[in-house]
Amino acid sequence: MTILIDQPELGVEAGFDKVDIAENELVLDGGFVVPQTNSFGHTFRDYHVESERQQGVENVYRINHINQTYDFVKRMREEYGKLNKMEMSIWECCELLNDVIDESDPDLDEPQIEHLLQTAEAIRRDYPDEDWLHLTGLIHDLGKVLLHPGFGELPQWATVGDTFPVGCAYDKSVVHYKYFEENPDYHNPEYNTKYGVYSEGCGLNNVMMSWGHDDYMYLVAKGNNTTLPLAALFIIRYHSFYALHKSGAYKHLMNEEDAENMKWLHIFNKYDLYSKSKVRVDVEKVKPYYLSLIEKYFPAKLRW
Repeated sequence: MTILIDQPELGVEAGFDKVDIAENELVLDGGFVVPQTNSFGHTFRDYHVESERQQGVENVYRINHINQTYDFVKRMREEYGKLNKMEMSIWECCELLNDVIDESDPDLDEPQIEHLLQTAEAIRRDYPDEDWLHLTGLIHDLGKVLLHPGFGELPQWATVGDTFPVGCAYDKSVVHYKYFEENPDYHNPEYNTKYGVYSEGCGLNNVMMSWGHDDYMYLVAKGNNTTLPLAALFIIRYHSFYALHKSGAYKHLMNEEDAENMKWLHIFNKYDLYSKSKVRVDVEKVKPYYLSLIEKYFPAKLRW
């Protein structure tokens, strides 16, 4: 479901509004300050705390875990991998996300473009020389356009939320694991073992992930011959794979290249998660910079 909301007020000329820094806030490697609570005053990624969004978030995961089967993912990758839904630029896609709210996210209820720019600008401040990482911050969630009518208006459960491999056993670290018991693959001996259809060290590129915005944006970037480095594509595809990069599950499927790219994903993930706040970005001020990066790494119009 696509949720329409009013445009937010833009921030001050400097790009970010000034915010008070509490004494107990955590500072990341490059100086980015991590708040202790999310937009609702709760700890980040708490999927069980009583809140206005908790029940809706859990329901998204319940339906997701029941329906994300190996066969379902295979069909979706074949259909959306055709990249025949629309032609538009990266920035045009960013603007489409003004109409989207991720119902699986317990930390944020603001327009996605706000989150994209918060993430990108936070990375830019701490890693000024890694322009590819700035752009990755901007585009990592663009696959959420799957929620838009022009892309079939996919349901939330097939677009957002934490991702996980299909075709092998579901790890108990996945959020709301209990609902997998209603998934047909949970009882299928071909898919419910540790390795399933895969082998040790096969590489994540050979593993099918649950379908959603991560895998879709990966297909879009790769299919349009982006010149972003492989680490960027890795971040885009696996930034919601929390069972791996937070809990350490599924490492038996990784190869050496995955291990190298994980270093960048760990850096990125801190900004992706903790930049979700009420802090505003002056969109018009930063837009020229990101347009220059888009021109550098992508063609003018992309097939989606």
